[in-house]
Amino acid sequence: MLEKKWWHSSVVYQIYPRSFCDSNNDGIGDLKGIISKLDYLKELGIDVIWLSPVYKSPNDDNGYDISDYRDIMDEFGTMEDMDNLLKEANDRGIKILMDLVLNHTSDEHKWFMEAKKNPNSKYRDYYIFRKPVDGKEPNEMKSTFSGSAWELDKNSNEYYLHLFSKKQPDLNWENEEVRNELYDMINFWIDKGVGGFRLDVIDLVGKEPDKLITANGPKLHEYINEMNVNTFGKKDLLTVGETWGATPKIAKLYSNPIRNELSMVFQFEHISLDEIPGKTKWDLAPLNFIKLKEVFNKWQTELDNEGWNSLFWNNHDLPRIVSRWGNDSEEYRELSAKMLATVLHMQKGTPYIYQGEEIGMTNVVFDSIDEYNDIELLNMYKERISEGYKEEDIMKSIYAKGRDNARTPMQWDDSLNGGFSKVKPWLKVNPNYVDINVKNNLEDENSIFNHYKKLIKIRKNEDVVVYGDFKLLYKDHNSIFSYIRELNDEKILVVANFYDKNEEFVLDKSIKYEGFEILLSNYKDSSKDIEKINLRPYEAIIYKLK
Repeated sequence: MLEKKWWHSSVVYQIYPRSFCDSNNDGIGDLKGIISKLDYLKELGIDVIWLSPVYKSPNDDNGYDISDYRDIMDEFGTMEDMDNLLKEANDRGIKILMDLVLNHTSDEHKWFMEAKKNPNSKYRDYYIFRKPVDGKEPNEMKSTFSGSAWELDKNSNEYYLHLFSKKQPDLNWENEEVRNELYDMINFWIDKGVGGFRLDVIDLVGKEPDKLITANGPKLHEYINEMNVNTFGKKDLLTVGETWGATPKIAKLYSNPIRNELSMVFQFEHISLDEIPGKTKWDLAPLNFIKLKEVFNKWQTELDNEGWNSLFWNNHDLPRIVSRWGNDSEEYRELSAKMLATVLHMQKGTPYIYQGEEIGMTNVVFDSIDEYNDIELLNMYKERISEGYKEEDIMKSIYAKGRDNARTPMQWDDSLNGGFSKVKPWLKVNPNYVDINVKNNLEDENSIFNHYKKLIKIRKNEDVVVYGDFKLLYKDHNSIFSYIRELNDEKILVVANFYDKNEEFVLDKSIKYEGFEILLSNYKDSSKDIEKINLRPYEAIIYKLK
């Protein structure tokens, strides 16, 4: 069995600061706004806040373009506010997980400005510059945000690499001085008392652009081990890497405790199951439900005790899960949101809740492309319009997958702008805030919020949920998601109907028990006959077997 760590039984709540709570009524969420809502998060029961970037930034990519790692974005407040947040969270037993972008900086970072100004300065080699080939880009590498990954620096007639926006030049991790600068900065935040780090696109830092290698480069794990040894390795901190290309085998390299790299990774295999294979996330396909179960099963069983899972449906880059794979109609939104939460939270790993997920916030349909803000979405729109795609098809993809679905302001109550701000917010509030909001959830004992609260409590009380083995049942069934968690004599059975038609569940005769109790259900009158259950639309039940 794994050596027990505090994050094994913890639940993490992600805050996208720009959209969480605006304390000074400038239309933008801020650190004081977060402080004002800490008691709400304490009530939910979470242990950790993952804070999307709050560093100084020109905001080309909403803070993921950092111009100063040791200062706070003016819109969010001051370093004093940050210190207060750390203290106030700590007083409530909540740790702060900082979001670190180590693959690239902003083009307004002093290192890059110096690199452009003086090609002979040491900072030139902090980034990746290459001479033109045949008068154009060094090679065919593409940016995630559309177009070439190379941008011409006209002053020197050399190209610099940007795997994301051209305002996000990639750092050169082959340069030891760059790595040491970053480690020093990480230690600055550790000394301030943070609880750990979420490492943005960390699988790209070992890139070898001349060989067209981006993710999982040959020196990647050497670099992460070096970072561990020089920074958080000897501290009791949670570290999670964003690794889009990870397999269970690769995830073990990152998260096996004996390797001294990270606590866990985010892998995204399940998240790409509703797109056409080999195409982009914008090319939509129906969810393959059998495949979804297969992917979860693989990650639950193959990591075994050689690594640790992170469990998530949502984040700041993903659409709202209740609209994506649940049912956001008035009839089924609450039931399907609770079902999705149940299926995820009873698995092995550390669950992550994205702000608003705990009240069942949905995707948004804005009237015009002009009301959207996200750079990735806007670049895709321009590119596809120029390629002759129909506007209605492009908008359909945006409604389903656009990152602004996750970034609409948090819906606190039914007052103006959902209680987020008294002035026009930086991004429009979803009009359904009148019905879907925190206030309504707190007043209803059967709300989605209270369901999440109960799931968190079960994790705290039941070791079997944290450390038990996972066995998938009904793996070929087109609607039922069911599994057993088992640790010594403890057993938990999860039975869920993923869709809106009634289904019959028959318990496998090999599963032995003497009695059972229902720990949680999203219906008030779930079946007391465990041998044969008539599952209603989106019904999800957690049984404790005795």
